[in-house]
Amino acid sequence: MKKCFSLVLFLMSLSFTAVAADQVVDCDHVISTLEINHCASIDLALAKTALDNYLAVSFEHLAYDPELIESIKVAQQNWQVYMSSHCDSVYTQWREGTIRGVMAISCKTTLTKQRTHDIWANFLTFMDSTPAVLPEPKK
Repeated sequence: MKKCFSLVLFLMSLSFTAVAADQVVDCDHVISTLEINHCASIDLALAKTALDNYLAVSFEHLAYDPELIESIKVAQQNWQVYMSSHCDSVYTQWREGTIRGVMAISCKTTLTKQRTHDIWANFLTFMDSTPAVLPEPKK
């Protein structure tokens, strides 16, 4: 069932990309459900890019400790499973309406931003007044 919801969300994101290729969407003035979903997908893509960046920098910063890096990678894989499962549940909650897509995408965006902040707080900051390796990510 999880794979089915993930497949549906993936296919939805492809259709939103196709919409964007045909027209320019002003995400400050969306009109249709497709435009709302398209703009939400852009936000998710930006959040994923930021997470990937914070993870990469944390791996560089912690290169002296391969065991810790491996532990973070395992945690990241587990987090991805959790995020997908949780947001699939959100999709199921809203399955009767056209809002289901944006609700699931927004769920993923929120959790991705939280995960980015957790990576920053746990692996890119210091206990003393030493400046963080990267700036605090926006939530």
